[in-house]
This record gives sequence, C-alpha cells and structure tokens, in this order.
Amino acid sequence: MNSVKKHSLQTRTTILTFFVSLFFFIFSINTFAQDVAHGKKLFKGNCAACHKLDKKSVGPALGGVAERRTAEWLRAWVKDNGALRKTGDADANAIFKEFGSSPMPAFPTFSDEDIDAIIAYTSAKPAAPKQAAGAVAVKEDVKNSSWPMYLLLGALGVLLLMVFSLFQQLKGIRGETSYSLGGYLNKIWEAFLANGFLKFLAVIFFLLASAFFGFGALANIGVDTGYQPIQEIAFSHKVHAGDNKIDCQYCHSSAKHSKTSGIPSANVCMNCHKNISEYTGEPFGGHSKEDLTKEIAKIYVATGWDADNFKYKENFVPKPIKWTRVHNLPDFAYYNHSQHVTVAGLKCQKCHGPVEEMHEVYQFSPLTMGWCINCHRETEVDLTKEGYYKKIHEQLAQKYGVEKVTIAQLGGMECGKCHY
Repeated sequence: MNSVKKHSLQTRTTILTFFVSLFFFIFSINTFAQDVAHGKKLFKGNCAACHKLDKKSVGPALGGVAERRTAEWLRAWVKDNGALRKTGDADANAIFKEFGSSPMPAFPTFSDEDIDAIIAYTSAKPAAPKQAAGAVAVKEDVKNSSWPMYLLLGALGVLLLMVFSLFQQLKGIRGETSYSLGGYLNKIWEAFLANGFLKFLAVIFFLLASAFFGFGALANIGVDTGYQPIQEIAFSHKVHAGDNKIDCQYCHSSAKHSKTSGIPSANVCMNCHKNISEYTGEPFGGHSKEDLTKEIAKIYVATGWDADNFKYKENFVPKPIKWTRVHNLPDFAYYNHSQHVTVAGLKCQKCHGPVEEMHEVYQFSPLTMGWCINCHRETEVDLTKEGYYKKIHEQLAQKYGVEKVTIAQLGGMECGKCHY
C-alpha cells in the first residue's frame, strides 16, 4: 500500500515538475520574443542607418554579433565607444580604424536591457518570407455616376405606361387557356401593332433609353478611373508611404509650392537606398523577395551607384528612369497642386485615394469636371480667421444665408478658374 502511495506521489511530482518547466519555458520564449520585438524597434530607429545584419555598410554587420563580442563589451561600446577606445581596448580601436576612423554616436541613455534587446534582435534568425499571393486581385472600377438620371426615370416611366396600356389591351384574352406560349406572345404582338399609342410610347422609350446609354458612354470617354500602368521599376507606395510612413511630400516635394507634384529624381531614392540594397518585407504583385531586390538594383544602374564599394562610379552618365504617368488632366484644364495642398490644406488621398494601401498606384478618382465641381460645392472655407477676408466672408455668408461659404460661392464655379 505504501509503495502504491509512493508511486502516486512520484507521479504527481513528475507531472507538477513538467507543467512548471513548461510554464517557465513558455515564459522564457515569450520574454525573448518581446526582447526581439523591442530590439528590432530600437535597431530600426537608431542603428539601421549605418548597419545591416548580414553585410558591411557604413559600419560592420551586426548579425550574430553576440557570438563575436561579450555582452559587457557591447554595452560599453554602445553607450560610449569613444570612452571604450580611450581605455586602449584593441577591438574597439581596430573597428574604429577599419571603418575610416569615423566615430559612432554614443547612446548613453540606453539601458542595459535596451542593449540586450538589440543583441537579441541581431541574434534572432530572420523569419522566412511568406509566399507572394498569386494574381493581384482585380479591383472594382469606380464608375462615373454623373449621368442624366432624369432620362432613365423618363424611360422607366414610359415603359411602365406601355406595360399598363398593353395589360389593358390584353384583358380580353387573359381568361382564355387554349393559347400556347407562342400563341399568347403572338397575341401580344398583334395587340401592340394594332395600338398606335403603344407604338408611340415604344418610340419615346427607345429615344430616352438611347439618350441615357449614349450620353453615359460619351461622358466616360477619357475617364481613366482604375488605370494602372506597369512601371519600369516595381515601386510600392504601400511599402514606402504605408509601412515606412514616408510623407508624400518627401518624394513629391514640389506639390506644396508648384502647379505640378513632380516626379522624384533618382537621387531622392538614393537618400535611403544607399543603405537599403535588399528587399526584406512582404513580397507583392507576384514578385519574390529576390525579384524585388533586383528592382532596387535598377536604381543603382540608373545612378551609377557601386553598392559593393559604397560609392558612385566615376565619369558615369546617369540614365533616366522612365516612369509612366498615371494621372493626366486635359491640356485645357488648369490645376494647381500648391493651391490645393498648401492653401486649402487637402490631403493627397482626397484626390489620389488611399495610396498608402496601394502597391501599384492606379487612378482612384474620375478627375472629371463634374467631380471637381461637386468638391467645390461641398468644401466649406472659414475665412473669419484672417482679418483681411473677414468682411468678404460676412458679406458672402449673408448673401447665401450660411455660416461658412463654399469654394463654389467664393468663385470656384467660374469657368475662367480652370479654363482660360
């Protein structure tokens, strides 16, 4: 009996030990994962400008640095590498000399836990990239909705009148059951031909329906909503403006003070891509990670950048990148970006849609005259903040019986504003 109790106690102890060990194992994994996540954030914000994990850049490669240096040495180096070099540390001075005697900024505010988190991130194995989705989903086209709806309503009204008149004409044969389907249709056709009013309504219906569909088709000529050309380089706005939060005006810098938003030069791209030569994010558009790394290399080909030696090639003639224009207004329509971006304070997404969610940019809005006019009719302007315009605002507000006047009421409906 005692042996049975002893065996039972040992079993319970073993089970308890197993669950306690499992708890601490899971806790340690979770703690390490949190350290890696925190370290990645610190690395991206403070180290990534000069360091890569797997290759030399401005500074040495940091992948697996914990295997080459002790934690104590790394903490001292990060907090104040200058002070560490002054102690005569051979490794510190050798690294300093190897990388052009360029001192690394000191980070005295980093705690030991912060530095350990960065080390944990540099020691973690990179996650395998997910397979790219097959074909890019076909998006819905945004159709122009400014057709003359009264034509459609008129056509439907005439059609209902035709049905009612035909129904009255066929009252006499509704109760007869000897007709087959073909015979009944023949009777309907005969009744239609015998009634001049029905034929008149049919002509009116045909004219109204033709006008509706005809004007609708004509109104869509030159409306390229959904247009999405293939670009020379697979540039993703989602990666740049969405994931990395790059402001639109960093690349399209002339939008705030010029008529056009401008196409960024390759030198603007190189501000970041001198140090970013490989694509490490999620693949998109049916491309693999290797394909997208080759797309980055196209910028180097255009600018003459030698990524291996980290310098531009001598006597190199830059080659322009042939971007394909997506948004294009007719020549007879005047549009000024600065007037909308700087003066009106509109966001780029107002006209271009959620570009931060688009890998390949497409024309989101119809950019038609009616679309612009509707925006001018709806957009209110508060002129009371500026003393110069206060009197004008009061006069216009009194004239139109509103508290805030719209762009249209300020003259935004005048033909000469956009056509001159």
